[in-house]
Amino acid sequence: MSKIIKNNYTEVDYENWPEDERIELIDGQIYVMAPPSRVHQEVSMQLSVLIYNYIALKSGRCKVYSAPFDVRLKDKNNKISRVQPDISIICDEKKLNDKGCDGAPDMIIEIASPSSLSRDYVTKVNLYQNSGVKEYWIVNPYKKSIIVFRMTKDEEYDDVVQYSFDDTVKVGIFEDLKIDFKNILM
Repeated sequence: MSKIIKNNYTEVDYENWPEDERIELIDGQIYVMAPPSRVHQEVSMQLSVLIYNYIALKSGRCKVYSAPFDVRLKDKNNKISRVQPDISIICDEKKLNDKGCDGAPDMIIEIASPSSLSRDYVTKVNLYQNSGVKEYWIVNPYKKSIIVFRMTKDEEYDDVVQYSFDDTVKVGIFEDLKIDFKNILM
């Protein structure tokens, strides 16, 4: 189960945190992350492989990374957060460094877990929108649902659509990638 420790942590605290504990820093709060379940890992791996294979087939310039992969985000108020999304797709190689990604990935996918529901469905929606993530998916293998948030021209997630694992979902940041969730095995 993830938990909040206190409310006024900084990026320095994040950097100095013991490496054996996975955490995220969001709005000054440290969230200790629970280990992922088998189902979580299977869904995450299959989606990562599908996206990676698509990029390789198209000789694309985008990169796909799976957690743990550090993403440093700055919101519209210049507040720094550090997260480790389940899947990050970055198409601007200038954002990549030895520590991870400095700036908003083009797309983030979070695999919802019982311990992270509030963070995935509320906290991260706001964080990712305010940080400029173009597309954010919440994949919930327990409810067999996918919620897709796409940024519109006004830099808001005004385009929000819910799908089920019976649907095929288009990846908006790519011209012709569609993921058939009927083929995602758990």
